[in-house]
Amino acid sequence: MESIDLTVVWALIIGFAVFAYVVMDGFDLGIGILFPTLKVGEERDQAMNSIAPVWDGNETWLVLGGGGLFAAFPLAYAIILPATYPLMIAMLLGLIFRGVAFEFRWRDPRHRAFWDLAFTGGSVVAALSQGIALGAILQGIRVENGTYAGGWLDWLSPFSLLTGIALLTGYAALGAAWLNWKTEGGAQSHARRMVHLLAPAMIAMLIAVSAATPFLNYDYWRRWFDFPGVLLTAQVPLLVAICALVLFRSLIAGAERLPFLMLLALFLLCFIGLGISIFPYVVPRSVTIWDAAAPLRSQSFMLAGAMFIIPIILIYTGWAYWVFRGKVGTHGYH
Repeated sequence: MESIDLTVVWALIIGFAVFAYVVMDGFDLGIGILFPTLKVGEERDQAMNSIAPVWDGNETWLVLGGGGLFAAFPLAYAIILPATYPLMIAMLLGLIFRGVAFEFRWRDPRHRAFWDLAFTGGSVVAALSQGIALGAILQGIRVENGTYAGGWLDWLSPFSLLTGIALLTGYAALGAAWLNWKTEGGAQSHARRMVHLLAPAMIAMLIAVSAATPFLNYDYWRRWFDFPGVLLTAQVPLLVAICALVLFRSLIAGAERLPFLMLLALFLLCFIGLGISIFPYVVPRSVTIWDAAAPLRSQSFMLAGAMFIIPIILIYTGWAYWVFRGKVGTHGYH
C-alpha cells in the first residue's frame, strides 16, 4: 500500500510539473507564434520585454517533468521516448533556436530579421511537437514485452495532427491574452484583436479534440459516458462552458487580466479531462503507473529532494512575476 501511495504521489508531482510548464511556457511560445503579426519595432520589443525576465525560468518545469518521468517511471520513459523521438528532437531544437534567437536579436541588430524568424520558427516547431506527441500518446503506443514495438512514424496520424494544431492555437491565444495584459498602445490593441480571433478558435479546437478522443478507444468512451460516472465527468464540459462564457464577456468588456486567467482555467480543465481519460495508465492501455514505477527506495529518496526543491522553484517563480508585474516598455529588461 505504501508503494502504491508513493507512486500516486509521483504521478501527481509529474502531472503538476507538466501542467506548470504548459501554462507558463505556453504564453511564452504563443508570443513567438504571433511574432510575425506584430509590427517591427515597438510592438515586437514590448512583446519580447514582457517575457524577458521569466521565459527561461518557465522551462524549468519541462526539465522537472521529463527528469521526474525518467527517475520515477523509467519503463514509461523507455517506451514513450522511442515512440516520439522525432517529435522530442524537433521540440528541443525548436526551444534551442528560440532561446538563442531571443538573446541574439538584441545583441546582433544587423541580423534581427533572421533572429525574429528563428524565434517564430522555434516556437511553432516546439508547440506543434508537443501537441502531436500528446496525440500520439492518447491514440496508443504499441508495446510488446515492455518495450516500444512500433515504427519511426507511428506518431503521425490525423488525430495527432489535430492535437498539434489545437495546442498551437491554444498557445497563440494564451500569448495574445498575455500581451493584452502586459503591453500598451499599439501592441495591446493588436493583442486584443488577436485574442478576439484566437479564443473562439481555441474553443473550437478543444471541442474537436474532445469529440474525437472517445472514439480512439472504448475505454475512453466508457470513462466519459458510462453511468453513474457521467454525472461526475459531465462537470468538466459544464465548467468549460462557464469559463468560455466568462472569457467572451471579459473580452467584450475590454478586461486585461481576466481573459488570460480564463484561458489558463480552460487549460486546467483540459488537463483534468486528460487525467480522466488515461489514469492510471501512463502509456494508455499498456502500462499503468504502478507497472512503470521505480523501486520504492528510489521513489522515497527522490521525493525528499523534490519536496525541498519544488517549493523553492515556486517561491522564486512567484517572486519573479511579482517583481516584474505591471506594463512593460520598449526598453524593459534588456
